[in-house]
Amino acid sequence: MARNVCILGASGSVGESTLKVIRTFPEEFRLRSCSVHSNLAKAEEILKEFQPEFLCISSDSVDRKILGNKQGRTEILYGSGSLCQLVVDPEVETVVTAVVGASGVAPTVEAIRAGKKIGIANKETLVTCGPYINELLKTSDAYLVPVDSEHNALFQLLRNTNRDSVERIVLTASGGPFRKLPVSELPNVTVEQALRHPTWNMGPKITIDSAGMINKGLEVIEAHYLFGFSYEKIGVVIHPQSVAHGIVETKDGASLVYSSYPDMVFPVAHSLFYPDIVPKTLRPHPSTSWGNLEFLEVDPERYPGLALAYEAGIAGGTAPSIFNAANEIAVELFLKGEIRFTQIPDRIREALESIPISHPTDLEGFQEADSRTRNFVLNSRKGKVSQSC
Repeated sequence: MARNVCILGASGSVGESTLKVIRTFPEEFRLRSCSVHSNLAKAEEILKEFQPEFLCISSDSVDRKILGNKQGRTEILYGSGSLCQLVVDPEVETVVTAVVGASGVAPTVEAIRAGKKIGIANKETLVTCGPYINELLKTSDAYLVPVDSEHNALFQLLRNTNRDSVERIVLTASGGPFRKLPVSELPNVTVEQALRHPTWNMGPKITIDSAGMINKGLEVIEAHYLFGFSYEKIGVVIHPQSVAHGIVETKDGASLVYSSYPDMVFPVAHSLFYPDIVPKTLRPHPSTSWGNLEFLEVDPERYPGLALAYEAGIAGGTAPSIFNAANEIAVELFLKGEIRFTQIPDRIREALESIPISHPTDLEGFQEADSRTRNFVLNSRKGKVSQSC
């Protein structure tokens, strides 16, 4: 019998890849429910092809008269609060959390409480309240399978490696579109330039994060909570070809590398099938097709946001929540043309230096830090610039 899947964020790149896997393996998986934020065209495509039992439009600004409350056998739900309703459905076995930002926290928490297998692509959940999530997992039958290509690669490598032999785990990064741009020109890059990722097709927020490698900082914090390694045991290297996704360095000096064609279908399929194996080839990628692979050190002057992520992670408590919330608002301001690209890490640094770090044991404490940070960054706008800057 096909396993029922719920996708939160079906219109994004991870959501599209998940639909592709379900389409490829109709005898194994069935789309029980999903959400889109405001992309009604994508919602209508999903309704026509998959006919899920439930579809949620999470944006509060969408005209509800367009789709109404019923389309065929599909019940249409509205508002971000309905995401939690989708994940606790007893017919759902696997929840893929592919929404962007802190909006993924509440439904992930509810999915854990409901004992689901969670393909987690929403890195902000562990970044903003990792200690709480890990404590919650101890009292639940739920478990996380990472969907991000780097974390999924490390998940697979570590599953087959004696942990005592591991010296360090390493996340790879493309370096974004400005890897070779003179650092002196970074303050003048445009939104359009920052949105041209050299490898991956992603949403605007994640693409901007990648351009400054702040996404890699978020992934470092996520890796800490997923795998339990201290921050000095988590490294980052630039790998422009995006063929190698994760590296486990062992104490004897060897390196175990997971590689695949840069396509999210690989980690998505693994997370849906886990703990079973994917039964057929998704896309041939023999080693003879890799070409030349480069692995380069990260330039801290070019990517200051990465160092800030390490600082926040080491500080612990609500510091990662502050880091994430400040970044989300700063990216919004950059996309609106209100701040320069290089002011994104400046806003994060200001928030980390200004907002007291606490160590709460409940979800509300982390959420309070998130809210306080967003208000701080919004209320401390300085030096607005035009969209052309």
